[in-house]
Amino acid sequence: MSAKHPIIAVTGSSGAGTTTVKNAFEHIFFREQINPLVVEGDSFHRYDRAAMKEAIADFAKEGKQLSHFGPEANHFELLEETFQTYGKTGTCKRRYYLHSDEEAAEHNSRLSTDLTPGQFTPWEEIKEKTDLLFYEGLHGGVADGDIDVAKHVDLLVGVVPIVNLEWIQKIHRDNAQRGYSAEAIVDTILRRMEDYVHYITPQFSRTHVNFQRVPTVDTSNPFIARDIPTPDESFIVIRFSDPTGVDFPYLLNMIPDSFMSRRNTIVVPGGKMGFAMELVLNPLIHDMIQQKKKA
Repeated sequence: MSAKHPIIAVTGSSGAGTTTVKNAFEHIFFREQINPLVVEGDSFHRYDRAAMKEAIADFAKEGKQLSHFGPEANHFELLEETFQTYGKTGTCKRRYYLHSDEEAAEHNSRLSTDLTPGQFTPWEEIKEKTDLLFYEGLHGGVADGDIDVAKHVDLLVGVVPIVNLEWIQKIHRDNAQRGYSAEAIVDTILRRMEDYVHYITPQFSRTHVNFQRVPTVDTSNPFIARDIPTPDESFIVIRFSDPTGVDFPYLLNMIPDSFMSRRNTIVVPGGKMGFAMELVLNPLIHDMIQQKKKA
């Protein structure tokens, strides 16, 4: 951890509410006049899209499973090195994983390259002055053997739906956007399960704050669900690892229909997730920046 060069990491699997999270942090950074260095979790994958398909097939021949959740498909050591370097110096290296034609065009224009979606941009040394590093991805709080990414993070935020809702979102997204069959999607879920249990879920015991989306409709069989529960059909369970100093009466007053379920947990309507995130995280980030100024 570093008071002078703080690091914020948002960790959670895809479909956890990425857009809401990103918007909430953008609003906070704008209000606090913070210039963040944004680092994307996908940039630490070990394989590009084509190589990942080949690697999955190679692992399968040996009776092994490979997924983006586990260490074999990611550079955990580079992620820890990035956090450690930024915490010490305020600079680090960064690259991008290109998800779309639009992203490829943007970076090809900037770098004079001819990259396509599914590939990585070259690593670049980031020397510009920034106020903090902001990471969003799968492994912001991961630990594996001697590697401990979480210990370098000043504010670790978990954002995760309950697992059945996560599967519903994945099934609908992969079918609608990527044209995958139901059988292929289920196969991917099963292939990822061991890594999910060992490398994804343990992170949420290391977070400072967790935001978990819980639907209020029946999701007991996610494989036959016809639609994704809406935010208004959900609650957000917000858990603080240390509730000391959290102004729960203020939060309850500001967020209608919210309530406390435990001494360190507040529950808010799903449609208020973004608003709740700003109320909860803004003072934490404000204090972080004030400590940075004193360091």
